[in-house]
Amino acid sequence: MNYPENLRYTKDHEWVLLEGDTATVGITEFAQGELGDIVYIDINSKGKALAAEEVFGTVEAVKTVSDLFLPVAGTIIEVNPALEAKPELVNTDPYGEGWMVKMTVSNPADVANLMNAADYAATVG
Repeated sequence: MNYPENLRYTKDHEWVLLEGDTATVGITEFAQGELGDIVYIDINSKGKALAAEEVFGTVEAVKTVSDLFLPVAGTIIEVNPALEAKPELVNTDPYGEGWMVKMTVSNPADVANLMNAADYAATVG
């Protein structure tokens, strides 16, 4: 499995790329593999301020629906427009074209408290 070193990870299998006070969020390669073929993504939280671990949307796969949890507190400023027509981008490129949201982080230092790649890899085995 691939867990890029420049990202931070949550126990709920989301990843975060922090650039200044803006974070890009998606789900990990492990998560998309566990879900299987993703057929629909529902994120209607643009413009909302949410706490860490609040649900910001759902991802629907062939066999299940799973909640998406915000890794850190902040405000959703953008939803990946490509996912509406091509939700399978999360399966084929979870760390690139398959990103889910961009957010303004309330406290950028909170991102440092998330798992690094090695810790996340150890968590998922």
